[in-house]
Amino acid sequence: MREALAALEVLGVVDVRPGSGTYLRSATSELLPQSLSWGILIGQRSTEELVEVRGALEIYAARLAAERMTADAAARLDAHLADMAAHIDGLPAFVEADLQFHLERAHATGNSVLVDLLQIIRSLLRVWVDRAVEDVEHARTALAEHTAVRDAIRTGDGAGAASAMAAHMLTAGRRLAAANRP
Repeated sequence: MREALAALEVLGVVDVRPGSGTYLRSATSELLPQSLSWGILIGQRSTEELVEVRGALEIYAARLAAERMTADAAARLDAHLADMAAHIDGLPAFVEADLQFHLERAHATGNSVLVDLLQIIRSLLRVWVDRAVEDVEHARTALAEHTAVRDAIRTGDGAGAASAMAAHMLTAGRRLAAANRP
C-alpha cells in the first residue's frame, strides 16, 4: 500500500501530508503523461542521464534546504537520519528511511516543482535505487554522507550542503551504475 501511494504521489494523483494523511488531488499533474512516457523509454543510457540530472537537482535542493529549512522540518530530517542508523543492518528499512530523508530535504526547499521532478526521477530509478545499497558497508557510507548533508543544512551552510550532497551523489551514482550493469 505504501509503495502504491508513493507511486501515486509521484504521478501527481495524490498529496501525502505527513501527520495528516493522503488526499486525492483535484487535478492530475501535467507531469503524469511525461513521466509515463519516460518510464516506457527508460534504458541504460537514459538511466545514466537521469542519474546525472538527479545529482544536479539534489545538490541544488541541498543548498536551498540549508537556506530555507524550518526547525520542524530539521527535526523530521534528524528522525529520518536516526531511522537510517537504526536500520543499518535491515536494508529495505534503511532504503525507505533514505527515501524519506531525501523527500523531507526536498520539501524543505519550498519549491514544489523541484520536489515533483526529484520524485519523478527517483520513481523512474526506483528499481536501481533499491538495489544500489546492497550491503552494510554501502549503508554505512550512505549514512555518513547523509549526516554530512544534514550537518551543513543544520548550520545554514548552503555551499557546504551542496558540497556534501555532491559527494553523496557521486558515490550513489557509482552504486546505481554498478546496479544497472548487466
